[in-house]
Amino acid sequence: MQIYLPIAEVSINAFLLLGLGGLVGVLSGLFGVGGGFLMTPLLFFIGIPPAVAVATGANQIVASSFSAVLAHFRRKTVDLRMGSVLLAGGLVGAALGVQVFATLKAMGQVDLLVTLFYVVFLGTVGGLMFVESLRALRRARRPGGALPKRRKHGWVHALPLKMKFRTSGMYISVIPPLLIGAGVGVLSAIMGVGGGFIMVPAMIYMLGMPTKVVIGTSLFQIIFVTAFATLMHAITTQSVDVVLAVMLLLGGVVGAQIGSRLGTNLKAEQLRILLASLVLLVCGKLALELLIQPSEIYSIGVSE
Repeated sequence: MQIYLPIAEVSINAFLLLGLGGLVGVLSGLFGVGGGFLMTPLLFFIGIPPAVAVATGANQIVASSFSAVLAHFRRKTVDLRMGSVLLAGGLVGAALGVQVFATLKAMGQVDLLVTLFYVVFLGTVGGLMFVESLRALRRARRPGGALPKRRKHGWVHALPLKMKFRTSGMYISVIPPLLIGAGVGVLSAIMGVGGGFIMVPAMIYMLGMPTKVVIGTSLFQIIFVTAFATLMHAITTQSVDVVLAVMLLLGGVVGAQIGSRLGTNLKAEQLRILLASLVLLVCGKLALELLIQPSEIYSIGVSE
């Protein structure tokens, strides 16, 4: 069943869109990421213009993340204080990112830049996460092999403006969470992602938060930042396709509940290595798209 998307100006199979939304919803509940790092490239691959994919993909993340975070609230694995600090930085970053996106769209360079952003960030983060996860699995298999305890002190603990985060069991400066939130906000606006693939490893390895608390807290922040980025895109770039967003939302809400249940049956190290593998897979596909010569070298566009 074909459905016409008015802003994207293409017709797409409705069941394909529902399936994509469901897949990303499962990832949201399973890994604590919004899933935009996968959704936006997949929308590229099925023929959605990058500007529309970025703006609308951010909207889909809101619903799948909201559905998943409810399950984490029931398990009391959301640090609301840490989430609020990350959110403050994220809103500022998202506002800046939308302005950059609008400028690049006006210059006609947004498609190439978005793809390059994906290749660089996904390749770097996925590679680092994969290597670290393999080391963690090896340590866990050694005789007597519990994983080493998190470091109690580091550069994060030497910074001023400290705050106590009881749910995470930490007393650290608010500066690193604010900077992480701002960086993720910029990525959310430019790449159409929730930023969980950056935020989750940053919260674990930079801030030293427990993995179970990280997932729920990441989802809490993602909801508000992506909602704000979507609103800004709708006002500034007019690239949000409501029909596409609704189809993705319907699949995403169901998938998120499935993913949150599956996540309770896997160890933290296994979750991280699965996420890293997915990130690298998407990065490889995007890199090939940039390197391989297209069948049609020239395309016809309509100037706005």
